[in-house]
Amino acid sequence: MPTAHVWPTDVKTARDMQESLRSRVIREDALGPIRHVAGIDVGFEDNGRTTRAAVAVLGFPGLALYDKAVSHSPTRFPYVPGYLSFRELPAVLQALDRLASKPDLLLCDGQGLAHPRRFGLACHLGVLADIPSIGVAKSRLIGRHDELPAEKGQWVPLTDKGETIGAVVRTRTNVSPLYVSIGHRISLATAVDYVLRCTTRFRLPETTRWAHRLASG
Repeated sequence: MPTAHVWPTDVKTARDMQESLRSRVIREDALGPIRHVAGIDVGFEDNGRTTRAAVAVLGFPGLALYDKAVSHSPTRFPYVPGYLSFRELPAVLQALDRLASKPDLLLCDGQGLAHPRRFGLACHLGVLADIPSIGVAKSRLIGRHDELPAEKGQWVPLTDKGETIGAVVRTRTNVSPLYVSIGHRISLATAVDYVLRCTTRFRLPETTRWAHRLASG
């Protein structure tokens, strides 16, 4: 995986990179058999100077912990909405490199296509690592949607400027939804299906919950 990737340190260069790489996003299913799914949690230490990334790999469909890795990397980019991948991914790629084998699918705690330049963190990671990926965000960055039914499993399209950029998904009845979008090498309908299959009794997928537990332990 390209941990030697050159990372920009200013917004203009980062924006140019997003606009250059977004054409590489594959918006349809290009997956093999899914036996292992991974969740990622990113945090910061030393008053933000160090980025900590945890990756938890779960067996699928059983969702038992299979592998894990944690990495620490100097924080290279400031906090700027819409550019979080430049702040978080250097450490994430290091953590992925430390796994025994590459997971089959990544569920990222952040946006994918549901991004002003259609290249959120899940797209960026999927393209660089060449792994099918899904953006699973807890809040909406952009887009509009119709009213969402209250029952678990229901979803409605998230749209922006006439384009469907994601889905608003109810993962638990009468609980706030998640915002699911394509990252790379997956269609939206398939992405929603995998998010729901990775979600059990809680709002967040087990991939996210395991990664957060690993990062906090």
